Amino acid sequence: MKKQLSVLVAFTVLCLCSYSQIVFEDGYFVNETDQKINCLIKNVDWKNNPSEFEYRLSQTDPVQKADILSVKEFGINGVSKYIRAKVQIDRSGDEVKNIRSEKNPVFREETLFLEVLVEGKASLYIYRDGNLVRFFYRMDDSEITQLVYKRYLIESTIARNNSFRQQLFVALKCPGLTSKDIESANYVSKDLNKLFVRFNECSNSKQVQFMRDRKRDLLNLTIRPGLNLSKIAINNQSDDSWQTYFGIEPGLRFGVETEFVLPFNKNKWSIIAEPTFQYYRSESTAEFDNMPVITLVARAKYQSIELPLGIRHYFFLNEKSKIFLNASYLFDFSINSSIDFLRSDGTTYNTLDIAPRRNVALGAGYKHKDTFSVEVRFQTDRNLLREYLYWHAEYRTISIIFGYSLF
Repeated sequence: MKKQLSVLVAFTVLCLCSYSQIVFEDGYFVNETDQKINCLIKNVDWKNNPSEFEYRLSQTDPVQKADILSVKEFGINGVSKYIRAKVQIDRSGDEVKNIRSEKNPVFREETLFLEVLVEGKASLYIYRDGNLVRFFYRMDDSEITQLVYKRYLIESTIARNNSFRQQLFVALKCPGLTSKDIESANYVSKDLNKLFVRFNECSNSKQVQFMRDRKRDLLNLTIRPGLNLSKIAINNQSDDSWQTYFGIEPGLRFGVETEFVLPFNKNKWSIIAEPTFQYYRSESTAEFDNMPVITLVARAKYQSIELPLGIRHYFFLNEKSKIFLNASYLFDFSINSSIDFLRSDGTTYNTLDIAPRRNVALGAGYKHKDTFSVEVRFQTDRNLLREYLYWHAEYRTISIIFGYSLF
């Protein structure tokens, strides 16, 4: 088991190192002397607002780093824009375990890169740091101010300080916006973005929207039939003569994979689960050095529902094609499975009931148009006889899996 976990950990570390595959895209940054420098910026589709970024002046130039101390603004053309701002921010915890009874925000001054969502007469910004999400706004060239939203406790009940709505009542005065529009808005990007866009339109103000489209295909369901090439080796640790080998046998497998794509780093990471039916059948003749020598026919009947739970990482080749690596921790539930030893007259000499241990599966594959896929998957050794003290049945398999995504 330790060996299997070590393989899984090593594979995960390999995937983490693959961040370098994220491409550099056309962008720019503005330095301390207000000089705009066109460059290529490493777009990691930041989940949290960054404090630094990597860039190249050209495809052949070395990678350099820039940070919040030396950059006033940076952006990826047509994708995102960040500005440096010294703001008062409330970092009061919003998780249930961190909620306190203080209703008012507790501000402290920080210099941050704020992501621009809407830029115009009324501008909207967002700051993310883990579970912390804060929105900021600015009217014309005034100071950037946080929109206040805070959950707090009244005895054992969670209440909400929705002061951001009052702030918007005062700031976004326009015939195109009603009090009902503002009152119904929640402290989320979609609602606030809509309000600021409508205000700018109502004010005949030029505006630019940088809000990234976060409506993504986060859930995929894929039918995955395939072929297993498997073998079993049996031994008894108390008697070396009891060794039986079943040859490599083909067997069909059929799985249905659910994939949850994580909403950051450009859809490169996902969590996968794939209930799979598989079977193995084989027969072997073996002689055992008893007195007298016993010749038996060994028959393996192994069918089960596998449940691999794991992670996947994609490497994009172009808009239509990508390759992937995945690692899974595999649970296996056998169904009417056994290894039988039969005498020459067909009577049973011994029966071993199959009860598998868990193991690790590693796979690599190719996906086209987010619909068709093929994968080669290797499984580490799986002991099929975990309930026996001396018996050991080592099951090995390699799979070729074809996929068709329904959505």
